[in-house]
Amino acid sequence: MNKIHEAFKNRKAFIPFITCGDPDVDTTKAAILEMVKNGADLIEIGIPFSDPTAEGVVIQGANIRALKGGITTDKVFDMVADVRKEISIPLVFMTYANVIFSYGAEKFFDKCNEVGIDGIILPDIPFEEKGEFLDVADSHKVDLISLIAPTSDDRIAMIAKEAKGFLYIVSSLGVTGTRSEITTDLDSIVKVVKENTSVPCAIGFGISTPQQANEMSQIADGVIVGSAIINLLKKYKNEAPKYIGKYVKEMKEAMD
Repeated sequence: MNKIHEAFKNRKAFIPFITCGDPDVDTTKAAILEMVKNGADLIEIGIPFSDPTAEGVVIQGANIRALKGGITTDKVFDMVADVRKEISIPLVFMTYANVIFSYGAEKFFDKCNEVGIDGIILPDIPFEEKGEFLDVADSHKVDLISLIAPTSDDRIAMIAKEAKGFLYIVSSLGVTGTRSEITTDLDSIVKVVKENTSVPCAIGFGISTPQQANEMSQIADGVIVGSAIINLLKKYKNEAPKYIGKYVKEMKEAMD
């Protein structure tokens, strides 16, 4: 077992997401350090990809800016290795299958293990096709984290039974992005999850306000926020880390 479970130990986990390299690697590192200082329990780091199909316009924009700035998968690994000298909380990659294919799966997961990545989320890999990466991820002690969507229906129990790390519950249909209201019957989804696994679950997609974080933390074991943080990066650029730290603190306090 790797240390993802530590993020959920005796508390509700706040999980912020950041796209590596937007606007540059130094800002990404500074933002991660601020997030940890202000209560983040686990951090998702996006490896930029040219066609991020699960993302809304906000995170798509972050991917484009990072790629234009010259980010590469190797530079992402270098940033993680650097930031790992200062932080110990669990870190998880979110990226797409082509990133791993182009890098080489064995080399990619070996590097994940080397720099201290604890898990990976691949939104373009259906549960039924996870075997493509599962064995190599397992062999390098990287948890392949599954997603459950509002349309998963009778597949929820099946996905939950084989869960590793934590389960990512998608709050709403569509792509990532902030939403004024979340209407999915998340209680029912979480109930099925809890009946089939002891692995914790976290809700993401559309959460941006302290009130939403509080509401979602009453339902699940953790709350995931991405687009709201990317919006701060887009607005404040190199000055964003201090604003991100303040935001993370507000969200975490709303969950306690």
